[in-house]
Amino acid sequence: MAAHTRTTTTTLIPMTITLTDSALLRLLQLGSAALPVGGYSFSQGLEYAVEIGWVSSLDSCDDWLSLGLRDGVGGLDLPVASRLYRALEDGDQDAFQYWNDFALAARESRELLMADEAMGQALLRLLRQLPQPLPDTASGMQASFLGAFVATAWQWQISESACQIGLAWCWLEAQIAAATKLIPLGQTQAQQLLSRMQTALPPVIAHAASLDDDALGATLPGLAMASALHETQYCRLFRS
Repeated sequence: MAAHTRTTTTTLIPMTITLTDSALLRLLQLGSAALPVGGYSFSQGLEYAVEIGWVSSLDSCDDWLSLGLRDGVGGLDLPVASRLYRALEDGDQDAFQYWNDFALAARESRELLMADEAMGQALLRLLRQLPQPLPDTASGMQASFLGAFVATAWQWQISESACQIGLAWCWLEAQIAAATKLIPLGQTQAQQLLSRMQTALPPVIAHAASLDDDALGATLPGLAMASALHETQYCRLFRS
């Protein structure tokens, strides 16, 4: 039997991101795997997908994450992050609250909502212990992780485009870390997957920028089902 060969053709879209040294350091801090917000406690439905056999190899994980990046992060998180950021630029508290609430309402299962709220509150608690001031907009709100992340990026003078890269990177790195434990993947395979997925980020971000308000939302019924069924999975490593 001939070996299966996976061929991927990717068109890269140039991105220009300008950061001061201090903003770059802040972005690295905000997007770091060491940031104690609990992101690595959540598999975002991947644990159930591995349990049932939907994801079982490097290539099937690539397919799962590619869909999640394009139709989940790219269809919801990134365009909403842009609207949150611009609301802060305009000083529009009502618009910021609206899009923060929109992000929470768009989570399609209780576990996805719980992950978003838990990480958002963890980030706000962390910020209260840091020398940098807590963003006024985020104080006292029921923050989604998306809202808290964007408010922090804006407060720390990280650009909108860099904020989107940071958000996408946080999601991608956490998902690959979960896949490394669950499938499992070796460390070399994990880095191969990370390299594959990096090339998908620029076109996903560019597509997110083209979406109208009425087009926003995740279109991943398989992810929604996996997340909901994960709640009653017999043996679990992750909270979602």
